[in-house]
Amino acid sequence: MNTDAMAIPRSQAAAAFERWYVLIVLCLVYAINIAARYVVTTVFEPIRLELGLTDAGAAFLTGVPLAMFYVCFMIPIAWLADRSNRRNIVAASLIIWSAFTAFCGMAQSYTQFLLGRIGVGFGEAGATPPSGSLVSDYFPAERRPMALSIFALGAPIGAWLGANAAGAIAQEYGWRAAFYALGIPGVLFGVLVFLTVREPKRGRLDAIEGADKPSFMTSLRYLWSQRAAFHVIMASGVCCLWGWGLVWWTPTYLLRAYGLNVAQAGAVTGNIHLVGGIIATAAAAWFMGRPFMHDPRRILWALAWVIGLSTIPSMFAYWTHSLAIAKLMFWLYIPAIYFFIGPCMALVLNLSPANMRSTFTAWSGLVGNVFNLIVAPQLVGIMSDAFAGAHGSDAASLRLALLVLAPTGFWATWHFILAARTVTADQQRAIGV
Repeated sequence: MNTDAMAIPRSQAAAAFERWYVLIVLCLVYAINIAARYVVTTVFEPIRLELGLTDAGAAFLTGVPLAMFYVCFMIPIAWLADRSNRRNIVAASLIIWSAFTAFCGMAQSYTQFLLGRIGVGFGEAGATPPSGSLVSDYFPAERRPMALSIFALGAPIGAWLGANAAGAIAQEYGWRAAFYALGIPGVLFGVLVFLTVREPKRGRLDAIEGADKPSFMTSLRYLWSQRAAFHVIMASGVCCLWGWGLVWWTPTYLLRAYGLNVAQAGAVTGNIHLVGGIIATAAAAWFMGRPFMHDPRRILWALAWVIGLSTIPSMFAYWTHSLAIAKLMFWLYIPAIYFFIGPCMALVLNLSPANMRSTFTAWSGLVGNVFNLIVAPQLVGIMSDAFAGAHGSDAASLRLALLVLAPTGFWATWHFILAARTVTADQQRAIGV
């Protein structure tokens, strides 16, 4: 019996198992990340009322502190991840943000809740950039759009946990219990990541390995020279401004416009996040895995069409006064905010050398989260307060503010089109593929 011939298939099977195990684990890390970030949108109104805040004040407390520390620490942590053990950074980050999520549930004052959200932002800064870099060293370039689309399944799962599951828990046990339910399991899962995920050799599946350790400014100059990367990062960021910005305020809008309670409002969008988001993300994974999609230009053209067309129902969702029509429009546009995540992550990773991937991903995350966690919540809250005037924010003022935000999806479409012009040459320069 040829033992060597038997060893090769076994080795290949073990490598395939490890590859998919790491992808699934990192997908779940991403789900916990999204849930911890967006649970505040589900319990926004109870927190606002308990602390006696305006729309703008509550938007600042729940979004801006997290975002500021998230974006400030994301770049240096990503730079460190391009030089050190990425697995350890992901595990430590998960434990930190999960502990602070539980602390938010314990908060008895504005200051304590503020400190909790700052801690969540600091912890989450170390999650996505090294996770994407890890996936890139388990899957070759042509399979990364598919793999990162599967990784992006964490977004709809996390949004469902933060909306539907957290809403049901908050309705039954109070808003603080929602934070405990997400924080405590996250700490335990972080230990699992540390014990079971292996750090692979950096750049092992690329034609160009990029073995040196570039300086921060070298990475930044290279990113700027990759025009396709710049436009993909901007397109992804504006998609976050558009889609996730609207979703941030939607539970509160449903409470005010249609008289729903917290659990009912969470259920309206929670099922769309879970079912529609998973379908859209799985469709993206399948679509990106087709041989004809190995051309990155076709990926960008597909993203431009999906986001451009989905922007139209996003405007009708807040224009209508019918809950039934609004729900239909939610089903038409909310899944699209998941379709772009995986392909955009993969495009950014394929447009960067192996030794700059965490940094490239961090810049993409920085732009997206500034738009999503700082600009969108604050802008909508300020506009809602301004439209309301002296009588205070209500459904009508929030509706107008959301209608101002909705058309920004067309802006993202424009960046996808511009990226397609140079993406082939830029990808060849970065990874030799």
